[in-house]
Amino acid sequence: MLKVYLSGEIHTDWRERIIAGAQGLDVSFDSPVTDHAASDDCGVAILGAEPDKFWHDRKGAQINAIRTRKGIADADVVVVRFGDQYKQWNAAFDAGYAAALGKSLIILHGPDHAHALKEVDAAALAVTQEPEQVVQILRYVLTGALPG
Repeated sequence: MLKVYLSGEIHTDWRERIIAGAQGLDVSFDSPVTDHAASDDCGVAILGAEPDKFWHDRKGAQINAIRTRKGIADADVVVVRFGDQYKQWNAAFDAGYAAALGKSLIILHGPDHAHALKEVDAAALAVTQEPEQVVQILRYVLTGALPG
């Protein structure tokens, strides 16, 4: 079984497209919590309120980091998606962490990010523009089959 961690932006359906396209392949998927409010507020919901937004966000980031570190460490392949709408600093951090652990890294972004992400792309084993290309890579890795 190939374990794939899906990191990055949470505002589009790219994860669902990869998971649906990989049906029938011997692959399991994990990801960060993609419910934005839950992700932002997990720290204060579990550890108590914070009047200062900095500490509110920090509690959430640290709890989320437990899940993210475990998911990346357990993964065979880490896919990191950079979307168009927001600057995903967390995605860049996840890509760097995965690269430092020697994980097979697939980056997913549009052509507008090619220059800004050149160092991240250089650390990847593949750079894709569409979720379906990620599925094709997974299929090839697991079966040796090229796209039909």
